[in-house]
Amino acid sequence: MAVLDHISSQEAMALENKYGAQNYHPLPVVLSRGEGVHVWDLEGKKYYDFLSAYSSVNQGHCHPKIVEAMNKQAQTLTLTSRAFYNDMLGKYEKFITNYFGFDKVLPINTGAEAVETALKVCRKWAYEVKGIDTNKAKIIVCKNNFHGRTTTIVSFSNDPVARKNFGPFTDGFIKIEYDNLVALEETLESSSEIAGFLVEPIQGEAGVYVPSEGYLAKAKALCKKYNVLFIADEVQTGIARTGCMLAVDHEEVKPDILILGKALSGGVYPVSAVLADNEIMNVIRPGNHGSTFGGNPVAAAVAIAALTVVKDEKLTENAERLGKIFREELNKFIETSDLVNQVRGKGLLNAIVINDDEDSDTAWNICLQLRDNGLLAKPTHGNIIRFAPPLVMNEEQLMDCISIITKTISEYKK
Repeated sequence: MAVLDHISSQEAMALENKYGAQNYHPLPVVLSRGEGVHVWDLEGKKYYDFLSAYSSVNQGHCHPKIVEAMNKQAQTLTLTSRAFYNDMLGKYEKFITNYFGFDKVLPINTGAEAVETALKVCRKWAYEVKGIDTNKAKIIVCKNNFHGRTTTIVSFSNDPVARKNFGPFTDGFIKIEYDNLVALEETLESSSEIAGFLVEPIQGEAGVYVPSEGYLAKAKALCKKYNVLFIADEVQTGIARTGCMLAVDHEEVKPDILILGKALSGGVYPVSAVLADNEIMNVIRPGNHGSTFGGNPVAAAVAIAALTVVKDEKLTENAERLGKIFREELNKFIETSDLVNQVRGKGLLNAIVINDDEDSDTAWNICLQLRDNGLLAKPTHGNIIRFAPPLVMNEEQLMDCISIITKTISEYKK
């Protein structure tokens, strides 16, 4: 291990390429340290992080209060499984349900696990409360969604890379266009076997697509009309990222089932959660669902600290204010640029659309040059770059980042 203490970036990438499954295509930079809005590579170069681990580190890298909570709990009790009670889980469950205004929480570990959990809860509710015939329940999803990569979830994806050669797929899902209320109501009308509508309030991986104003509120109203559960996947958009605590809060929507992850831990530990009121969550009984690590004491302590930081440091308000500045400044730049034709987003979840083909490598090449200029971002497609810095960023840092982005794009040559 002493040799690894002095490893170079090239050596680190070579190790991953040789010994790791090739299930990711990382930007060629090897990070070894993070603090606040910055990360450093093995050679000591400093970067602004404009991805935030896909919005996991909203509170900034290695936030001292979150790390302290994790370390303190890790020195006391790390894991009991759910075979026994532990002294942290109940405190956390009370804290998070009060925080988001739900009766109950089902604690789990990762975002994809939380989505799977929500689907199971929805189906069980459909059979035991709504009265749908066994194994007939259907869940509506949106095209171009991203909810994870488990076998069930890729069953209702239309991403060929995520789906090819992973079948046979799970039945029971109906895909409709995102931001299309007519398609939603027609589908709800077409069958009495619809159990739920699973939706991202903003489609992040698809390219930060923000729906039309009123879409979420009207979709929730339609779900209520047809006695269908409105399930909000806020794994990426939740916890202050979009300038509200939840993205659905922009339209004052309370989901029937809320899915959280990523920033629920501030990026220091895998923590996710599914929240619902008693009428829904009480269908889950012992043995129906679980996880050895779900609800462990470290996760509980970390999540309490992470959510406390968000409120104490007013990260929601900061994301709203800085997001407006970001889009205003980028829109000014776009008026002078032939390469970028749109900036879109809410809060500090934004994307720019490059004037090129979706199958091009332009966005990737721009991200390489951004890296060279001290800012790390990643494309979502060949012509879209997502920008999502930690929410602890200040205005001076944001303006510095805007300068790097506009300079890089202005100087970019294919």
